[in-house]
Amino acid sequence: MKQEITRLRTVMKEHGLDGYLVPTTDFHGSEYVNDYFKCRQYLSGFTGSNGTLLVTEDDARLWTDSRYFIQAAKQLDGTGISMMQCQQPGVPEIEDYLPTIAGEGFKLGFDGRIVSFQNGEKYAASCEVVYDLDLVDEIWENRPAIKASKIYALPDAVTGEKATFKLSRVQKTLAEDGIDYHLITSLEDIAWLFNLRGDDVADTPVFFAFALITSNDARLYILDETFDKELVPAGVIVLPYLQVFEDLKGLASGKCLLNKRLVSYSLMQSIPETVEVVNGAGPIELMKAIKNSVEIAATRHAHIKDGAAMANFIYWLKKNAGKMEITEVSASEYLKQCRYAQDGLIELSFETMAGYGVNAASIHYDTQLGHPCYLKDEGLLLVDSGGQYIDGGTTDITRTISLGTLTREMQEHYTMVLQAYLALEHAQFTAETTGRELDQLPREKVKAAGSCYQYDTGHGVGHILSVHEGPRMIGPTDNHILPGMITSNEPGIYIEGSHGVRIESELLCVENPDGSRSFECITMCPLDRAAILPELLTDEELTWVNAYHREVYQKLAPLLEEDIKRWLAEETKEITR
Repeated sequence: MKQEITRLRTVMKEHGLDGYLVPTTDFHGSEYVNDYFKCRQYLSGFTGSNGTLLVTEDDARLWTDSRYFIQAAKQLDGTGISMMQCQQPGVPEIEDYLPTIAGEGFKLGFDGRIVSFQNGEKYAASCEVVYDLDLVDEIWENRPAIKASKIYALPDAVTGEKATFKLSRVQKTLAEDGIDYHLITSLEDIAWLFNLRGDDVADTPVFFAFALITSNDARLYILDETFDKELVPAGVIVLPYLQVFEDLKGLASGKCLLNKRLVSYSLMQSIPETVEVVNGAGPIELMKAIKNSVEIAATRHAHIKDGAAMANFIYWLKKNAGKMEITEVSASEYLKQCRYAQDGLIELSFETMAGYGVNAASIHYDTQLGHPCYLKDEGLLLVDSGGQYIDGGTTDITRTISLGTLTREMQEHYTMVLQAYLALEHAQFTAETTGRELDQLPREKVKAAGSCYQYDTGHGVGHILSVHEGPRMIGPTDNHILPGMITSNEPGIYIEGSHGVRIESELLCVENPDGSRSFECITMCPLDRAAILPELLTDEELTWVNAYHREVYQKLAPLLEEDIKRWLAEETKEITR
């Protein structure tokens, strides 16, 4: 049993609690969090980006999604914490599990500032909730401090639209919809709206803030006490970060638009009963998702630089694997150096995930798990990585790289994943086509391997913001893909105990002259020709691979040194049967 769990149970008893719940988020419902908010990781030892821990007097359980099943099983082993596999047959969600253990008088505690109102409401339906307790703070010695970073403005040459105009568009929508107040808690939405960025969350250039918008004014609540008010449009009122709780209490009657999935349980308690709450994502989510021409041009530019970094990395990897000591960790570090050698990199867009051999079967493998795995001149290395570029955008790319001898099965699986990847990229669709329908196209191609990936094929990507951006795109959703949206395309095959294959690029949705829609690949990085079985590809698929490789060489070669340029020419030369 982990001593942190034991200590938590001691303070639970002191507060008269039967259970305590710890999610993985911050005051804003963020996916990636500042070290101060890594409470679930501190208690459980599980380092994945998604998970909720429930501790009772004699039991502890952690819910996580399919990306982390293998990782969680390893990291929770021996801790006394059971893993609950989300969305798997026979596994109840937390709100369904609570009624099975909550007898009369059961008290569940949580820090209401980091539990969404949507979830808090579900928990409160089956037991009494106590939402004003941060018990982790009582036991976490030397907890990292929460500090404000310096906020800076993005130039118009990168955003393509002034904050004044963005704010006007949002206020116009609120007025048309009869909304009196719009409470924004999403850090990405606030950063986009005001064309500002910061460094309060690792790998996502945002800053801690809340915003309250009406049809004729705007309030920005920020943690950075040194903030230059000249960076926001005239008339925007800049206030202390936590004053939002008091200001909400003073709202006059009217309609308040907010997202219950992101707004915290505690923040909702500040809103008077005379205010009608309207639940919804708000207008910014869609405005932000549809990139303008300037954002698209900047993102294309970022992908060329990112592709050059990847080419330098893959060249080094193939040249040295099996000849010098390289681990998944040192390979990730070398790729990081390649990215930082590119002009304008702010930071990585997430921690690089590199899995070699059997480790690649773990969808989001954590290189810090267990002992370092040394790379040999054989097998496959799966590398999922990305960067944030100040003059460009946010990148997310996965390449599965052959390091030498491959089995026939590995090549077959790589080729199947490539065909699945091409099935989505080649899709022609209409305004009525849903993400659910598009998601089925690549899945059909990997069924023969008997290992259908259990995640959405594609997620939205922000513009110098979060690498995972709403609305939900290519997955079990009825949302539509609109021109200007950028989505990932990342099918995979994962064979536990053997290997994993994933290919991921970013796709831009474009409108064709006839009104139909299609995708354009904006990621520039070669596929692994040694892993492709050309005899399994159709003529159309082979033609696309060769055309793509010609474009990759044309765009990346000017940024590469001569020896790497020669290697890239070989990697991208025509593939024939």
